[in-house]
Amino acid sequence: MAEAAVAKKAEVADTQDLTDGFHLIIDALKLNGVKTIYGVPGIPITDFGRMAQAEGIRVISFRHEQNAGYAASIAGYLTKQPGICLTVSAPGFLNGLTALAHATTNCFPMILISGSSEREVVDLQQGDYEEMDQLAVAKTMCKAAYRVLHAQDIGIGVARAIRAAVSGRPGGVYLDLPAKLFGQVMNADAGAKSLVKVIDAAPAQIPAADAVKRALDVLKSAKKPLIILGKGAAYAQCDDAIKALVEKSGAPFLPMSMAKGLIPDTHPQCAGAARSLVLKDSDVVMMVGARLNWLLSHGKGKTWGDAPKKFIQLDIEPKEMDSNVEIVAPVVGDMGSCVDALLKAMGDKWTPAPSDWVKTVAAKRDDNVAKMAPKLMNNNSPMDYHGALGVLRQIVKERPDAMFVNEGANTLDLARGIIDIYKPRKRIDVGTWGIMGIGMGYSIAAAIETGKPVLAVEGDSAFGFSGMEVETICRYNLPVCIVIFNNDGIYRGTDVNTAGSDPATTVFVKGARYDKMIEAFGGVGVNATSPDELRRAVNEAMDSGKPTLINAVIDPAAGSESGRIGNLNPQSVVKKK
Repeated sequence: MAEAAVAKKAEVADTQDLTDGFHLIIDALKLNGVKTIYGVPGIPITDFGRMAQAEGIRVISFRHEQNAGYAASIAGYLTKQPGICLTVSAPGFLNGLTALAHATTNCFPMILISGSSEREVVDLQQGDYEEMDQLAVAKTMCKAAYRVLHAQDIGIGVARAIRAAVSGRPGGVYLDLPAKLFGQVMNADAGAKSLVKVIDAAPAQIPAADAVKRALDVLKSAKKPLIILGKGAAYAQCDDAIKALVEKSGAPFLPMSMAKGLIPDTHPQCAGAARSLVLKDSDVVMMVGARLNWLLSHGKGKTWGDAPKKFIQLDIEPKEMDSNVEIVAPVVGDMGSCVDALLKAMGDKWTPAPSDWVKTVAAKRDDNVAKMAPKLMNNNSPMDYHGALGVLRQIVKERPDAMFVNEGANTLDLARGIIDIYKPRKRIDVGTWGIMGIGMGYSIAAAIETGKPVLAVEGDSAFGFSGMEVETICRYNLPVCIVIFNNDGIYRGTDVNTAGSDPATTVFVKGARYDKMIEAFGGVGVNATSPDELRRAVNEAMDSGKPTLINAVIDPAAGSESGRIGNLNPQSVVKKK
């Protein structure tokens, strides 16, 4: 009797529809709108990538996990949905971890999903393949970290990761999936019921009415107001409301680099070309999605001058307030709700900023622009930075919909000030950490997520961190034009090692031809030695949509130590005898 019951039970089980961890993870991601995964295949996630692709998710395979992670992070910034990066265990996980920490620091929603070794082996430290307690490592680098051990918990695990990534201040989340999880089997109906569609993942956080009134009272008292727009304002995608707030205030505004284009850099209130003046002389500063970190000299010191300052800050994170200086009017809430509340409270009778201050800023801006203009029009060969960037400035003006990716030292710092951006979220760069290596990952994700052509302007040193991804760009036939400012070295190519025959630590191969790299993978390579040649090559590339790499030959003597942050580079005062 007992044997017959067991046999009957087995027969019923055989006729049931089953699912497994592979399919439950894919179904959970699809249920929550995930369309693209960035990653590098390998044990134990190779089959998962194949299955996800077969199920209609676009899987973009990179040559290095760090670059896949940067792609996922900027995908999150551009879409407000968590970008997904998929890696193998241990070393692959660690490669992706740099990008995860970068996403968290920059407030980009991203989920790093990594396969891992089994818990029972890891916990006893028995030496499994790529054994590592990845969850413990990840917790120190991201906003949240979760591990899923049972197939029936996959739906909840994915849902928690998505909600953590986008709610409040966005950031990076780690999701640990041990190898055994993928093969776990369960009833298909029960599996489907275990999945969770996240509802209202990033709920609005309405600012307090008294906080809004306090902020406007302070702004109203200003004789020299300034509004600083940060990438948090650009991320929020409440562009029209922010533009209305700035224009109603009448105050000059200063965009941080990834907020450029939120309001066009050519707008009459833009103070980008008068940065030093407005930071030093302003008396009330309203921070909109920007932080008083090192990029703004922590809100104090010589950059800010001697004029007393009152700070208003709009941010979703209460702990950000008073991080460096006193914030006299904190407004805590999501950016859209904060801006809408301010606009509503300002009403129709708001008195704009004093005209004498606005005219002073405009005069300084116009004077600085006029002084810069001749430098941008030279046709020197080899090129200097200004001549090359002058060409790209005009190309971006003519193609305002194109995505502009930028990294380097001098290449980054000078481009920030020279190249105007006209639409929101078109300029993406190194962000809060100021790191090198984001260029190719960002370019790939920008092309995929926006469907727009990409112009990536790279220092030769910065390109070296992710240069092999030109093969990825060619493999997926992406409309990316890479311009490498090649001055033969880091900062410049003229340093000399006086102590031996090795090259100086900052010098690269003289006359390197980066354009030949992309030709090896079927892309278009061009060597440009003058601004005129550069203009023709970039326009051709942008018109064709073909993967293109332009080696822009820059005078090796051009460039300064560490770009504009040389003051952060300690100098020895001791002379060895």
